[in-house]
Amino acid sequence: MSPMKNIFLRIITFSLISATAHAVLPLYSADSRIPSLAPILEQATPAVVNIATKNMVQQRENPLLQDPRFRRFFQVPRTPKRSSQSLGSGVIIDASKGLILTNQHVINKADKITVTLRDGRSFNAEVVGGDPETDVAVINIKADGLVALKVADSDALRVGDFVLAIGNPFGLGQTVTSGIVSALGRSGLGIEGYEDFIQTDASINPGNSGGALINLRGELVGINTAIIAPSGGNVGIGFAIPSNMAISLKNQLIKFGKVNRGQLGISVQNLTPELAQAFNVSIKQGVIISQVESNSPAEKAKLLPGDIVLSVNGKPTKSSASLRNRLSLLSVGDKAALQILRHSKQREIIIRIGKRKTASVNGTRIHKQLEGATLSNLSPEDKHHNIKHGVKVLDITANSKAWFSGLRKGDVIARANRIQVRSIIELISATKKRSSLLLNVQRGNSAFFLIIR
Repeated sequence: MSPMKNIFLRIITFSLISATAHAVLPLYSADSRIPSLAPILEQATPAVVNIATKNMVQQRENPLLQDPRFRRFFQVPRTPKRSSQSLGSGVIIDASKGLILTNQHVINKADKITVTLRDGRSFNAEVVGGDPETDVAVINIKADGLVALKVADSDALRVGDFVLAIGNPFGLGQTVTSGIVSALGRSGLGIEGYEDFIQTDASINPGNSGGALINLRGELVGINTAIIAPSGGNVGIGFAIPSNMAISLKNQLIKFGKVNRGQLGISVQNLTPELAQAFNVSIKQGVIISQVESNSPAEKAKLLPGDIVLSVNGKPTKSSASLRNRLSLLSVGDKAALQILRHSKQREIIIRIGKRKTASVNGTRIHKQLEGATLSNLSPEDKHHNIKHGVKVLDITANSKAWFSGLRKGDVIARANRIQVRSIIELISATKKRSSLLLNVQRGNSAFFLIIR
């Protein structure tokens, strides 16, 4: 055996032994002494499925054409719809019930979902529930002889662990790639509303979304979700949703069809070395509460500005992103045990997750031309749908001036009078001392200008 082959064999053998305390999976193919990952994949690949979706998409049209009276007067025909198709992947996590984990963006707005198994059988699927803020969804098929993938504890992953990605890239059919865990806890990428990604260099390409990231025990550690691809192809930077997060959300999606995410009513920031020195604490990581909203669950639990949150339900909060992610897995009404540091003394505070509050503003409080419109700042769910900034139209009165000008419920005002707006306050500032409004509006995947005067 060559020296290089001997080194490779030792690395794989060590990783397989350290990956499990119970039984070592076969390292060699059945008929030779050549190292192979085939035995692992033979047990895992039947649980990964290909997903194809179809939906009818309304073609773009001028906002003026949406006025029914304009259509009747000029006898404008209905804008035809076109068929749109997409491909992705999924992971069977309950064989007896036919439950499959995938990405929300894979099945979003699909009129028809077709699941194809490793053995070639195809089934129509129904949506159980989805969560746009984390991009996790659950679908269901009715089939016999399914194989589910065992789920591992993703919190036990380490940078450098070997992983395999299984999916349906570019619609080629089931494909396997290998790599390592490149980083953990990736956030702030702007891909999802809540981010706690596993980064891997195992090749992930379009079509892999919703597929499995597995360890060398053949267990699910993540749901492949996104890539950074400056050139359009894989450059070795892929991201997966940790299995712990996906499974926790799965339970809510099965029970409610959605995630009943709540809030505590706090604003937080990372504990920097400067803040740690100012608060005279020796800890190096944590989250400091900067504000507590009145009449919120946090105020009722007697949390205070300056409290440092060390953990939630026994799991450490190293950053504001990790705290947000921990809380996002809890439903409205759930209790959370927060370990905090106050005046250099640790204490535990039990808090119950409250309902989210959606603040809305009557359009007349912003500008007289917006009378009849109800507006709000963007939610994390809105920001997931390729909407980076703006003010959302929650509702609009038919026959109002803004409605006649083409503004509709669900629209997002991205600019006003050529000024970018990120909030209600910025919209007020951009429209002040103007008798008419020039709005840049985003509707779905399209954008246009409209004038209200």
